[in-house]
Amino acid sequence: MAIPGLESLLGPGDPGPVQCLNPLGTAPFILTGDHAGAAIPARLGSLGLGDDALSRHIAFDIGVAELGCALSRRLDAIFLSQAYSRLVVDCNRDPSSHEAVPETSDGTPVPGNQSLSSSERALRISEIHEPYHARLANEVARRWRPGRRIVLVALHSFTPVLGEFERPWDVGILHAGGNESFSRRLLGAFAREPGLCVGDNQPYHMDRTDYSVPRHAFGRTLDYAEIEIRQDHLADKAGQRHWAELLCMAFEEAWRQ
Repeated sequence: MAIPGLESLLGPGDPGPVQCLNPLGTAPFILTGDHAGAAIPARLGSLGLGDDALSRHIAFDIGVAELGCALSRRLDAIFLSQAYSRLVVDCNRDPSSHEAVPETSDGTPVPGNQSLSSSERALRISEIHEPYHARLANEVARRWRPGRRIVLVALHSFTPVLGEFERPWDVGILHAGGNESFSRRLLGAFAREPGLCVGDNQPYHMDRTDYSVPRHAFGRTLDYAEIEIRQDHLADKAGQRHWAELLCMAFEEAWRQ
């Protein structure tokens, strides 16, 4: 729970906000996991939630940390991920948005996020959200230059049922603005995979809700793709390996085109 008068959020036993795998990777892809982590700063306890809630999609994108690691190894690509639960602060939301620190997620109230003071909220932004995006911005700036192609790939997973709506898609590609060429080629590559239900801006439409891809890709007109995979497809090692293989093949085809 929030602690009145707290001057810092992260303590010596808490992980750093940014996890970086394979920082010297030579592939043209920058893999990200805005919601890959599930950590909660010790000073916040469990945010007033039980283990069942903290193991659900409301707390993190299930399977994305493992998928990102597998892709990083296969592609020789950097993988930057957020260590902390999206319930602490959502790094794919504008920090000024109320959704950045959600009071409720998919119908579940988050007691530790109720009635936060402006200073408590600001600590989550300054110690977790800002360092993550600063690290990502530095990586894009280090790798990008005019005439050199790089691709920002945001990895996410989604719950098969949201509210009462059953989502039929296996994978979705989100795109809306900036340089959509890689996203559209990736859609074509997945469409040629037999038996897959592929969502074009499904289960979400990229809009003003999204923060990471628009912030880091649109200004430089980088190639990008925001990928959503059903979380039950990534729930075990076999599924994670399978989707790493599918994504590698789709990336290769989209890159060649």
